[in-house]
Parts: sequence; structure tokens; C-alpha cells
Amino acid sequence: MPLVLSPTRELVVQIHDNVSAYARHLPLKVATVYGGVNETPQKKALRAGVDLVIATPGRLMDLMGQGCTDFSGIEFFVLDEADRMLDMGFLPNIRKIVKDLPRKGKQTLLFSATLSRDIEKLTKEFLYRPKTVEIGKRSNPADTVRQCIHEVPHSSKVSLLKHLLEDNDLYSVLVFTRTKHGADRVAGQLAKSKIPTAAIHSNRSQNQRARALQDFKDGKTRVLVATDIAARGIDVEGITHVINFDFPPNAEDYIHRIGRTGRANSAGEAISFITSEDQGTLRLVERKMRKSIYRKRVTGFNISRSSNSSRSSNSRHKKGGGGGSSFRPNQSAKGGKSAGGKQRRNFGQRRSSGK
Repeated sequence: MPLVLSPTRELVVQIHDNVSAYARHLPLKVATVYGGVNETPQKKALRAGVDLVIATPGRLMDLMGQGCTDFSGIEFFVLDEADRMLDMGFLPNIRKIVKDLPRKGKQTLLFSATLSRDIEKLTKEFLYRPKTVEIGKRSNPADTVRQCIHEVPHSSKVSLLKHLLEDNDLYSVLVFTRTKHGADRVAGQLAKSKIPTAAIHSNRSQNQRARALQDFKDGKTRVLVATDIAARGIDVEGITHVINFDFPPNAEDYIHRIGRTGRANSAGEAISFITSEDQGTLRLVERKMRKSIYRKRVTGFNISRSSNSSRSSNSRHKKGGGGGSSFRPNQSAKGGKSAGGKQRRNFGQRRSSGK
């Protein structure tokens, strides 16, 4: 029996969907184990016996503690997104789970798009004389992803994001923020401007996260604002742009983030907002990738005027004032299709009069 561990609920569901497709002609019994949902069906499935378990570490530890698991027959142990699974957040649970598995007679496999030297050393704790298979260059994003940087102060980030979204070519956009609060704030600002937007992060319930992701896949939502939870292996067809609203703290997260676009040989674009505080991290990322990222000026966007406007807007909101811009779908515009096959949506801009 194989056991597959993955860092997020979304990845567990995605792996399950893939297994179901691959094994649709086989009588394969699969149990998915993750938090945010009722544990009773999961406990019942494990006790009844299954051919494959796909789980997140936290919920699996809970059910192991309740005596719901028997891993004596494990033949394959898989760590998906191994670099994230072996970082300090997951490592204690991984060690406890591995301790409960047979020491002999199983094969352990680790999969990851990136693997830092420190994490690679740590893997020796779980592997015996491992073989390494590398596809492509380590710590390098796909060549199909165009990368650029916009230097912008914190106060102008939302205004710049709205300005970029006036371009109809940005019709399936994944925006990354550093925090859950930041994701909700950015999503709220875009929603006020009538831009179809959803947010996904760990404070959302499983149903909310699943619905937000499905709406984005179906093209009902133009922008998905996320924390790094969405960067780990989530496969959404036809994402045209990834925008780092907040620059990631390391090269590995940067590569995982921008890897959500430019998939399956389709072209994609990754845009990063850089403040003065991000310059040091940016240099480390460029050094890791051994390439410089193109610095680009935004046509038609005045940063200083935007900063003043943001401060003025905040002042008006405190006094109860309003006004601003809104975006509406252009119903008469014709749609096209992206290279990934997703229906292209055109969004026309309408400036409010403030009346």
C-alpha cells in the first residue's frame, strides 16, 4: 500500500483526482485525509482498508492518534513538495509519521520542483543511498515564463495592480500576498472596483477554498489572490499572469509562485512589485537563478500621483467620502481562447463620475 503526504488540502484533492483518472479501470480504493472537513468518513475509510492513502500530515497524525491506521503493509512512501514538507513547520509531524512506518521493505520517494542544499541534507534522515533524478535546471523557472519587475512604494501597490488589470490581456491572474490579511485586503479592493476576484488562504474553510479555486478554473473569477498555499503544485490551466504583490522571502518560493503560469509550453508572464525593502531579497533570488530580472516602467502610471491619491483616498474614507474607479465586463467584446484553452474574457473599464 502506498502512502502519499502532501502539504495542502488542495494538493490532496488534486492528487486524488489524478489517481482516479489514471486508475478508472481498476478497482482501486483510495482514502483522502485532510483537515477542514468532517473526519468521520476518513476514519471509516481507513478502518475498512484501502489501497492508497493521500493525506496532509496534521490530520493524518490526528487519526493515527485515534488508532485508525495500520501502516505495517506500506510498500511506498511519497513526500510531495518535499522541500515544503521538510521545512521546520512540517518536520516534527513527518518524523512521527515515518517512525510509525516499517523500517524495511518500503521505497521512499521525494518530489519537488526545488530542493535547497540544506533540505537535501535533511532528506538523508529519511533515505538510504538515494538516487537523484533531475529534469531541467535546478532552481530555474520554465523558459516559457517572461519575468519583469515594477519598482513601487507600498502605498501605490493597489493602484498599480488596478492599472495593470485595465489591460484585457491579463484575464486569468494569480496574485500572491505575504499574509492572509493582505490577501483579503487586496481582494476586497479589487472587488470594490468591480473586478471579479476571490481569495484563498488557510483561514478559509475547505468549502470556501474549493469554491474559489473552481470558480477561477472555470473562468468565473478573473483574479485569484492567494498566500503561498496556492503555489504548491496547484495546476490551473491557462493562467496568463502571476503577480507578486508582495515579493517572496526566498528563491524557492519565487520559483514555485511563477511556475503557476507558462505551463505545458504555454507562454506566461510573472510580474513582481518591488519596494526598497525587497532589494536585498531580489538580489538573492537573481543570484540563485543566475540571471537578472528585467526592470520595467509602467506606461501611463504616475507613481508619485498614485501615492498622493492613495493617501487622499484613505483620508476621504476616514471622513466618510467615496469615489474612485470601477471595472465592468464588456458584454459586447468578443472572447478568444488562451494557449491553454481557457475561454478568454474581455473586461472594459468604466470610470465613475463620483456622483
